[in-house]
Amino acid sequence: MTRHIAHHLTVLSLAFIMTACGFHLRGLADLSFNKLYIKGSSSISKELISSLKTNGVTIVKEPEDAEMMLELMSDGVEKRILSLGGSGSVREFELFYRVKFRVRDASSELWGQEQLIESRRDFSYLDTELLAKSYEEAQLYEDMRRDATRELMRRLVAQKPKAKAAK
Repeated sequence: MTRHIAHHLTVLSLAFIMTACGFHLRGLADLSFNKLYIKGSSSISKELISSLKTNGVTIVKEPEDAEMMLELMSDGVEKRILSLGGSGSVREFELFYRVKFRVRDASSELWGQEQLIESRRDFSYLDTELLAKSYEEAQLYEDMRRDATRELMRRLVAQKPKAKAAK
């Protein structure tokens, strides 16, 4: 019985500490449009579409049905040598993930300015741990893709479609 009470007190204490520090779960994004047309695709398309649907946005198949349009122009990864060891072997790499896109209001003929989201990570490298380092690299790229998706969602929140003129 005392173990049960101690467990409840621990949970209650943790809940109090988390609310006292300002912690709260992420809410839904405050998007000002309900229908989005996506032109093009990238490696973040699936996660982006899922996030948009979670936030109540319908992905439409025809541009005429959309309130806002998103063009995913390109995405890519890059890997650079950051440092070398004494024997000339690679010690650190620098990884990049970039997404280029642009947005426009469906009632406008002009696309907005091209925007770039870029993520960068460093990671140490050892030839003796090739398999583990390959897995770590893949995880870092996946993490950068998730970060890019969240950043793209934040930028979409800032987009405001123009009010349609009354007929």
